Amino acid sequence: MSSLVLDRLLVMEAVRVTEAAAIAAWALAGRGDEKAADQAAVDAMRTALNELPIDGRIVIGEGERDEAPMLYIGETVGRGGPRVDIALDPLEGTMLTAKAMGGALAVMAWAPEGSLLNAPDTYMDKIACGPDYPAGLLDLDRGAGENVRALAAAKGVDVSEITVCVLDRPRHAEIIGELRAAGARIYLITDGDIAGVIDTADAATGVDMYVGRGGAPEGVLACAALKCMGGQFQGRLVFRNDEERARAAGHGVTDFDRKYDLHDLVRAEAIFVATGVTTGALLDGARMTGDFVYAHSLVTNSATGTVREVRLKRRV
Repeated sequence: MSSLVLDRLLVMEAVRVTEAAAIAAWALAGRGDEKAADQAAVDAMRTALNELPIDGRIVIGEGERDEAPMLYIGETVGRGGPRVDIALDPLEGTMLTAKAMGGALAVMAWAPEGSLLNAPDTYMDKIACGPDYPAGLLDLDRGAGENVRALAAAKGVDVSEITVCVLDRPRHAEIIGELRAAGARIYLITDGDIAGVIDTADAATGVDMYVGRGGAPEGVLACAALKCMGGQFQGRLVFRNDEERARAAGHGVTDFDRKYDLHDLVRAEAIFVATGVTTGALLDGARMTGDFVYAHSLVTNSATGTVREVRLKRRV
Protein backbone atom coordinates (compact mmCIF):
# COMPACT_ATOMS: atom_id res chain seq x y z
CA MET A 1 0.00 0.00 0.00
CA SER A 2 1.53 3.33 -1.02
CA SER A 3 1.90 6.28 1.29
CA LEU A 4 -0.37 8.19 -1.11
CA VAL A 5 -3.20 5.73 -0.44
CA LEU A 6 -2.53 5.77 3.28
CA ASP A 7 -2.53 9.55 3.42
CA ARG A 8 -5.00 10.99 0.97
CA LEU A 9 -7.59 8.27 0.65
CA LEU A 10 -7.81 6.77 4.08
CA VAL A 11 -6.69 9.14 6.82
CA MET A 12 -9.73 11.38 6.91
CA GLU A 13 -12.00 8.42 6.24
CA ALA A 14 -10.55 6.76 9.34
CA VAL A 15 -11.25 9.72 11.59
CA ARG A 16 -14.91 9.74 10.55
CA VAL A 17 -15.18 6.17 11.84
CA THR A 18 -13.88 6.92 15.33
CA GLU A 19 -15.85 10.17 15.48
CA ALA A 20 -19.05 8.22 14.87
CA ALA A 21 -18.21 5.70 17.60
CA ALA A 22 -17.15 8.35 20.10
CA ILE A 23 -20.26 10.48 19.62
CA ALA A 24 -22.52 7.44 19.96
CA ALA A 25 -20.80 6.36 23.17
CA TRP A 26 -20.76 9.89 24.60
CA ALA A 27 -24.55 10.02 24.37
CA LEU A 28 -24.59 7.33 27.08
CA ALA A 29 -21.84 8.79 29.27
CA GLY A 30 -22.77 8.85 32.95
CA ARG A 31 -25.74 6.52 32.46
CA GLY A 32 -24.13 3.67 34.40
CA ASP A 33 -24.54 1.12 31.61
CA GLU A 34 -21.17 -0.06 30.24
CA LYS A 35 -22.70 -2.59 27.85
CA ALA A 36 -25.09 -0.10 26.29
CA ALA A 37 -22.33 2.45 25.74
CA ASP A 38 -20.06 -0.17 24.19
CA GLN A 39 -22.83 -1.48 21.92
CA ALA A 40 -23.65 2.02 20.73
CA ALA A 41 -19.98 2.56 19.81
CA VAL A 42 -19.76 -0.83 18.06
CA ASP A 43 -22.90 -0.20 16.01
CA ALA A 44 -21.75 3.25 14.92
CA MET A 45 -18.23 2.12 14.06
CA ARG A 46 -19.38 -0.87 12.01
CA THR A 47 -21.87 1.23 10.06
CA ALA A 48 -19.20 3.82 9.27
CA LEU A 49 -16.64 1.18 8.24
CA ASN A 50 -19.04 -0.47 5.83
CA GLU A 51 -19.51 2.82 3.98
CA LEU A 52 -15.79 3.16 3.16
CA PRO A 53 -13.90 2.29 -0.06
CA ILE A 54 -11.73 -0.40 1.56
CA ASP A 55 -11.47 -4.16 1.68
CA GLY A 56 -10.89 -4.39 5.42
CA ARG A 57 -10.36 -7.41 7.66
CA ILE A 58 -10.69 -7.18 11.44
CA VAL A 59 -7.60 -8.67 13.07
CA ILE A 60 -8.20 -7.16 16.51
CA GLY A 61 -11.79 -6.49 17.42
CA GLU A 62 -14.59 -7.39 19.78
CA GLY A 63 -13.53 -11.03 20.09
CA GLU A 64 -13.95 -14.32 18.28
CA ARG A 65 -16.96 -14.77 16.01
CA ASP A 66 -18.85 -16.87 18.55
CA GLU A 67 -18.32 -14.14 21.17
CA ALA A 68 -19.20 -11.04 19.13
CA PRO A 69 -22.00 -10.58 16.59
CA MET A 70 -20.12 -7.77 14.83
CA LEU A 71 -16.59 -6.41 14.48
CA TYR A 72 -15.39 -9.89 15.33
CA ILE A 73 -11.94 -11.14 14.40
CA GLY A 74 -11.97 -12.17 10.76
CA GLU A 75 -14.99 -10.09 9.76
CA THR A 76 -14.66 -8.17 6.51
CA VAL A 77 -15.86 -4.58 6.23
CA GLY A 78 -16.01 -1.89 3.57
CA ARG A 79 -17.29 -1.53 0.01
CA GLY A 80 -14.10 -2.75 -1.64
CA GLY A 81 -10.76 -1.12 -2.30
CA PRO A 82 -7.28 -1.33 -0.73
CA ARG A 83 -6.85 -4.44 1.40
CA VAL A 84 -6.13 -3.43 4.98
CA ASP A 85 -5.80 -5.02 8.39
CA ILE A 86 -7.93 -3.28 11.00
CA ALA A 87 -7.38 -3.24 14.75
CA LEU A 88 -10.04 -1.45 16.76
CA ASP A 89 -11.62 -0.80 20.10
CA PRO A 90 -14.88 1.09 19.60
CA LEU A 91 -14.87 2.11 23.27
CA GLU A 92 -11.62 1.97 25.21
CA GLY A 93 -12.88 2.70 28.70
CA THR A 94 -16.41 1.37 29.03
CA MET A 95 -16.42 1.91 32.78
CA LEU A 96 -15.00 5.41 32.36
CA THR A 97 -17.86 6.23 30.01
CA ALA A 98 -20.53 4.68 32.22
CA LYS A 99 -19.31 6.83 35.12
CA ALA A 100 -18.58 9.92 32.96
CA MET A 101 -14.93 9.77 34.03
CA GLY A 102 -12.13 11.16 31.87
CA GLY A 103 -9.99 9.37 29.32
CA ALA A 104 -12.38 7.16 27.34
CA LEU A 105 -11.53 6.85 23.64
CA ALA A 106 -12.72 5.31 20.39
CA VAL A 107 -9.61 3.94 18.66
CA MET A 108 -8.66 2.21 15.43
CA ALA A 109 -5.55 1.33 13.42
CA TRP A 110 -5.18 0.44 9.75
CA ALA A 111 -2.18 -1.13 8.03
CA PRO A 112 -1.52 -3.12 4.84
CA GLU A 113 -2.86 -6.67 4.85
CA GLY A 114 -0.77 -9.04 6.97
CA SER A 115 1.19 -6.40 8.86
CA LEU A 116 -0.58 -6.18 12.24
CA LEU A 117 0.06 -8.89 14.82
CA ASN A 118 -3.14 -10.87 15.30
CA ALA A 119 -2.72 -10.66 19.06
CA PRO A 120 -4.67 -13.19 21.14
CA ASP A 121 -7.04 -11.90 23.78
CA THR A 122 -4.60 -12.47 26.64
CA TYR A 123 -2.62 -10.28 28.97
CA MET A 124 0.63 -8.64 27.93
CA ASP A 125 3.40 -7.20 30.12
CA LYS A 126 4.24 -3.79 28.65
CA ILE A 127 6.77 -1.04 29.07
CA ALA A 128 6.98 2.12 26.98
CA CYS A 129 8.61 5.51 26.85
CA GLY A 130 8.70 8.46 24.48
CA PRO A 131 10.98 9.24 21.53
CA ASP A 132 14.60 10.46 21.40
CA TYR A 133 16.09 7.93 23.82
CA PRO A 134 18.82 5.38 23.08
CA ALA A 135 17.52 2.13 21.57
CA GLY A 136 16.97 -0.66 24.07
CA LEU A 137 16.75 1.73 27.01
CA LEU A 138 13.93 -0.20 28.71
CA ASP A 139 13.66 -3.95 29.20
CA LEU A 140 10.92 -6.11 30.72
CA ASP A 141 13.58 -8.38 32.21
CA ARG A 142 14.69 -5.55 34.47
CA GLY A 143 12.69 -4.33 37.45
CA ALA A 144 10.56 -1.21 37.31
CA GLY A 145 12.97 0.64 39.59
CA GLU A 146 15.96 -0.13 37.38
CA ASN A 147 14.07 0.93 34.27
CA VAL A 148 12.93 4.26 35.73
CA ARG A 149 16.45 5.05 36.89
CA ALA A 150 17.77 4.29 33.39
CA LEU A 151 15.15 6.60 31.88
CA ALA A 152 15.97 9.40 34.30
CA ALA A 153 19.67 9.08 33.51
CA ALA A 154 18.97 9.19 29.76
CA LYS A 155 16.77 12.25 30.21
CA GLY A 156 19.36 13.90 32.41
CA VAL A 157 17.08 14.47 35.38
CA ASP A 158 16.58 13.10 38.87
CA VAL A 159 14.19 10.15 39.22
CA SER A 160 11.85 12.40 41.18
CA GLU A 161 11.18 14.30 37.95
CA ILE A 162 9.98 11.17 36.11
CA THR A 163 6.26 10.38 35.93
CA VAL A 164 5.24 6.78 35.32
CA CYS A 165 1.72 5.75 34.28
CA VAL A 166 0.43 2.51 35.84
CA LEU A 167 -2.99 0.88 35.81
CA ASP A 168 -4.35 0.89 39.37
CA ARG A 169 -4.64 -2.86 39.87
CA PRO A 170 -3.65 -5.17 42.77
CA ARG A 171 -1.39 -7.08 40.36
CA HIS A 172 0.78 -3.97 40.07
CA ALA A 173 1.51 -3.60 43.79
CA GLU A 174 5.13 -4.73 43.36
CA ILE A 175 5.73 -2.42 40.41
CA ILE A 176 4.24 0.53 42.29
CA GLY A 177 6.37 -0.28 45.34
CA GLU A 178 9.56 -0.38 43.25
CA LEU A 179 8.76 2.90 41.54
CA ARG A 180 8.01 4.67 44.81
CA ALA A 181 11.16 3.29 46.37
CA ALA A 182 13.11 4.70 43.44
CA GLY A 183 11.48 8.10 44.00
CA ALA A 184 9.41 8.34 40.81
CA ARG A 185 6.06 10.07 40.57
CA ILE A 186 3.23 7.64 39.74
CA TYR A 187 0.18 8.53 37.67
CA LEU A 188 -2.43 5.86 38.45
CA ILE A 189 -5.23 5.27 35.95
CA THR A 190 -8.36 3.21 36.49
CA ASP A 191 -8.72 2.05 32.85
CA GLY A 192 -7.49 2.80 29.37
CA ASP A 193 -3.92 1.60 28.93
CA ILE A 194 -3.90 2.47 25.20
CA ALA A 195 -3.98 6.12 26.21
CA GLY A 196 -1.45 5.39 28.96
CA VAL A 197 1.10 4.13 26.43
CA ILE A 198 0.41 6.89 23.90
CA ASP A 199 0.76 9.57 26.58
CA THR A 200 4.48 8.76 26.82
CA ALA A 201 4.98 10.05 23.26
CA ASP A 202 3.37 13.45 23.93
CA ALA A 203 5.37 15.73 26.24
CA ALA A 204 2.25 17.78 26.95
CA THR A 205 0.75 14.91 28.98
CA GLY A 206 3.65 14.88 31.45
CA VAL A 207 3.94 11.08 31.28
CA ASP A 208 7.48 9.74 30.75
CA MET A 209 6.99 5.98 31.03
CA TYR A 210 4.26 3.37 31.07
CA VAL A 211 4.65 -0.01 32.74
CA GLY A 212 2.31 -2.82 33.70
CA ARG A 213 0.15 -5.71 32.57
CA GLY A 214 -2.82 -5.10 30.29
CA GLY A 215 -4.53 -6.51 27.23
CA ALA A 216 -2.39 -7.72 24.34
CA PRO A 217 -4.72 -6.33 21.63
CA GLU A 218 -4.46 -2.90 23.25
CA GLY A 219 -0.69 -3.17 22.96
CA VAL A 220 -0.93 -3.50 19.18
CA LEU A 221 -3.25 -0.50 18.93
CA ALA A 222 -0.94 1.66 21.04
CA CYS A 223 2.05 0.65 18.93
CA ALA A 224 0.30 1.78 15.77
CA ALA A 225 0.27 5.28 17.27
CA LEU A 226 3.88 5.08 18.46
CA LYS A 227 4.90 3.96 14.96
CA CYS A 228 4.43 7.56 13.92
CA MET A 229 4.75 9.55 17.15
CA GLY A 230 7.97 7.85 18.14
CA GLY A 231 8.95 6.07 21.32
CA GLN A 232 9.92 2.65 22.54
CA PHE A 233 7.70 -0.27 23.44
CA GLN A 234 8.34 -3.80 24.62
CA GLY A 235 5.68 -6.40 25.32
CA ARG A 236 5.49 -10.06 26.27
CA LEU A 237 2.37 -12.21 26.22
CA VAL A 238 1.18 -13.61 29.54
CA PHE A 239 -0.79 -16.85 29.67
CA ARG A 240 -2.88 -17.93 32.65
CA ASN A 241 -3.67 -21.44 31.44
CA ASP A 242 -3.28 -23.94 28.60
CA GLU A 243 -6.47 -22.71 26.95
CA GLU A 244 -4.92 -19.27 26.46
CA ARG A 245 -1.75 -20.84 25.07
CA ALA A 246 -3.83 -22.86 22.62
CA ARG A 247 -5.69 -19.74 21.55
CA ALA A 248 -2.40 -17.94 20.99
CA ALA A 249 -1.12 -20.86 18.92
CA GLY A 250 -4.25 -20.58 16.81
CA HIS A 251 -3.29 -16.97 16.13
CA GLY A 252 0.12 -18.07 14.87
CA VAL A 253 2.15 -17.51 18.04
CA THR A 254 4.99 -20.04 18.27
CA ASP A 255 7.34 -18.47 20.83
CA PHE A 256 5.34 -17.97 24.02
CA ASP A 257 8.21 -16.14 25.78
CA ARG A 258 9.07 -13.70 23.00
CA LYS A 259 9.61 -10.05 23.79
CA TYR A 260 7.95 -7.98 21.06
CA ASP A 261 9.03 -4.48 20.17
CA LEU A 262 7.03 -1.81 18.41
CA HIS A 263 7.96 -3.00 14.92
CA ASP A 264 7.17 -6.64 15.68
CA LEU A 265 3.58 -5.70 16.50
CA VAL A 266 3.14 -3.26 13.61
CA ARG A 267 5.30 -4.49 10.75
CA ALA A 268 4.48 -1.85 8.12
CA GLU A 269 3.40 1.76 7.86
CA ALA A 270 0.14 2.38 9.67
CA ILE A 271 -2.63 4.83 10.37
CA PHE A 272 -3.82 5.27 13.95
CA VAL A 273 -6.78 7.39 14.95
CA ALA A 274 -8.39 8.08 18.32
CA THR A 275 -11.38 10.26 19.18
CA GLY A 276 -12.13 11.39 22.71
CA VAL A 277 -15.33 10.15 24.29
CA THR A 278 -14.70 11.79 27.67
CA THR A 279 -12.00 14.41 28.22
CA GLY A 280 -8.58 13.08 29.21
CA ALA A 281 -4.91 14.08 29.10
CA LEU A 282 -4.68 13.35 25.37
CA LEU A 283 -8.01 14.47 23.90
CA ASP A 284 -11.12 16.47 24.73
CA GLY A 285 -14.32 14.51 24.95
CA ALA A 286 -17.25 14.66 22.56
CA ARG A 287 -20.09 16.99 23.46
CA MET A 288 -23.26 18.51 22.13
CA THR A 289 -23.98 22.22 22.57
CA GLY A 290 -27.06 23.78 21.08
CA ASP A 291 -27.45 22.58 17.51
CA PHE A 292 -23.86 21.35 17.15
CA VAL A 293 -21.90 18.23 18.06
CA TYR A 294 -18.17 18.47 18.72
CA ALA A 295 -15.36 15.90 18.68
CA HIS A 296 -11.58 15.96 19.08
CA SER A 297 -9.36 13.39 17.37
CA LEU A 298 -5.70 12.45 17.03
CA VAL A 299 -4.66 11.03 13.65
CA THR A 300 -1.20 9.63 12.97
CA ASN A 301 0.21 8.32 9.70
CA SER A 302 3.64 6.75 9.88
CA ALA A 303 3.96 6.68 6.07
CA THR A 304 4.17 10.47 5.99
CA GLY A 305 5.34 11.11 9.54
CA THR A 306 2.33 13.29 10.28
CA VAL A 307 0.42 13.73 13.51
CA ARG A 308 -2.78 15.70 13.18
CA GLU A 309 -5.31 16.95 15.67
CA VAL A 310 -8.73 17.15 14.07
CA ARG A 311 -11.68 19.00 15.57
CA LEU A 312 -15.20 18.35 14.37
CA LYS A 313 -18.05 20.84 14.62
CA ARG A 314 -21.17 19.58 12.88
CA ARG A 315 -24.78 20.64 12.98
CA VAL A 316 -26.96 17.94 14.49
